[in-house]
Amino acid sequence: MSEWDSWVGRKTAQTNMVTAEHLQRWYATLDLPPSFENPVPQGYHFCLCLPEARSDALGEDGHPLRDNDPDNIYPPFPLPRRMWAGSAIEFLRPLNFPDTVERESEIASVNVKEGRSGTLAFTDISHSLWADGKEAIRETQTLVYRDAADPEAPLTPPPPGDAHFDSSEWSTHRTITPDPRLLFRYSALTFNTHRIHYDAPYATAVERYRGLVVHGPLIATLLLRLAASELGENVLQRFEFRGVSPAIAGEELNLVMRGAHGEYELGAFASDGRQVTKASASV
Repeated sequence: MSEWDSWVGRKTAQTNMVTAEHLQRWYATLDLPPSFENPVPQGYHFCLCLPEARSDALGEDGHPLRDNDPDNIYPPFPLPRRMWAGSAIEFLRPLNFPDTVERESEIASVNVKEGRSGTLAFTDISHSLWADGKEAIRETQTLVYRDAADPEAPLTPPPPGDAHFDSSEWSTHRTITPDPRLLFRYSALTFNTHRIHYDAPYATAVERYRGLVVHGPLIATLLLRLAASELGENVLQRFEFRGVSPAIAGEELNLVMRGAHGEYELGAFASDGRQVTKASASV
């Protein structure tokens, strides 16, 4: 039995409202024309019912401190680096403006493993979002905690090579270059103070990234927008994504999709073909 097993089953709940002001900022952040027609686009839920820790309750990395407080559901692993590894999402019904949304969260599993890169702790969190009393979205989110980076370790990911991403095998292809302004706005929308997204000296010197890191859920949102542009709004019933490699701000990101008969493969790739995100969807 692991010392962390007692954290499985811990629960919390938060409530938000889909407001005109917040929704308009979401559209502006993604360079989309503002719209208050219902339903709300898929992916907006990443911006709802978020941890609201006080500034004096943040750790060095910007995330809320993890401790043994009964109100804290996140295990206090002695591992300072945290990443959103991916999510599996079921869309049961669309969100609408101005829904009142409640998110119920529960620690579903905790696993600690030893790998070549050191200790890794995986936490699965089950989220259920209810809109005006009806379940709308189910999501299992996977977080990964890691040892501190060696201060002499090479910066990751490596600089783009001479190769070029080949989009010929994908039916849909878009390019975007996420810049620090986009990352800052998305951090504000999601109340995310993780410093790798806005503090370049911290990202490079402490966590040993080559630059500011593009948020995993931001890339997932961009892929959801790609799917919506091809298939229509709010048609996906399932969407899964997994981070493979960091995306760095200021560098080209290739968003792609292919598939048929209701099953689709999506992905995000760096300019040289390095895969950043794997994703799949069904309608």
